[in-house]
Amino acid sequence: MPYYAGLRNISDLEVRKRIIDGLKRLRAQLGGAQGVPERSATGTLLLATWNIREFDSGKYGYRDEEAYFYIVEIISRFDLIAIQEVRGGLYPLQHVKQLLGDDWDFLVTDVTLGDAGNGERMAYLYDKRKVNFNGLAAELVLPRGRTEPAEPVQLARSPYIASFRSGWAYLTLATVHIYYGTARKVDPRRLAEITELGKTIAANAAQFSAAPQRTPGQPPEPDNLILLGDFNIFALGDATLEAIKQAGFEIPQALQNIPGSNVAKNKHYDQIAYYRKLSRLKPTGRAGVFDFFESVYRKADEAAYATTRAEKPGRSFTDWRTYRISDHLPMWIELGTDDTDAYLDTLL
Repeated sequence: MPYYAGLRNISDLEVRKRIIDGLKRLRAQLGGAQGVPERSATGTLLLATWNIREFDSGKYGYRDEEAYFYIVEIISRFDLIAIQEVRGGLYPLQHVKQLLGDDWDFLVTDVTLGDAGNGERMAYLYDKRKVNFNGLAAELVLPRGRTEPAEPVQLARSPYIASFRSGWAYLTLATVHIYYGTARKVDPRRLAEITELGKTIAANAAQFSAAPQRTPGQPPEPDNLILLGDFNIFALGDATLEAIKQAGFEIPQALQNIPGSNVAKNKHYDQIAYYRKLSRLKPTGRAGVFDFFESVYRKADEAAYATTRAEKPGRSFTDWRTYRISDHLPMWIELGTDDTDAYLDTLL
């Protein structure tokens, strides 16, 4: 459970009550039928990905404690989460970790330079009681072809690869924020980035494994290579998603039957996909996106934020609130990590 002692420092009692009411609604929604499954001490992993809009660039006003409380309450419901669009300094992640407590930690990239990269970082947040960092953390740069003198298409934001262990399973995650470009379902650069990314990751899958080598000279323990993040995929049938599949990645069935991950739930920007097959990691059938605007920064609450919005005018409330939380909904999947029975069978 996050630490909410900071609520005592909010002297405006009306604001404090608003935050408390919002947290209570949010907690009830998270624990409800359309929320997120309860975390287990062992046996399952709740894996998520979330693009947190301009986190925290100060565009249309820096986030206040209210927004952080809501963001942290959501993050705390997962075991391991990839975060995209972290901006500038490390304060946002440091403050989130402070509110989550000492059981949590994060990994983060440097800032992506250049206009296309938007000065962004990518990060992983994880609960050390459930997830162990396995030592591998690197940003991916696409290789130059042997017969091609020109530089290959580089991703506007370097994918961030990191390895973890949870239960019996070893995971290598690669989180991405693919170039958006034009507002059409197949932007040429976006498709090129996804295509080259899929090919490169697939061709070098063995090199990204950080699973232990049990016996010298023998293959290492099977790993699970998972792509996740903001692919800016418009629809499930688009060429952008097909490029991932053609490279050998699979979308878990549970994630193929959920709404889109944008606020309107009609775009499938965010995805989680695994390479070829999973080892000692089994989807439980539970997955989804979580719509936090049903509980906080609701349209019915617009009048309560009139003073705050006046400090940075020019946006409708519907748009402004996406800079408080996000214009993306967190996407999650529950995975089983207990492979004890299968292991015992191998000893017969």
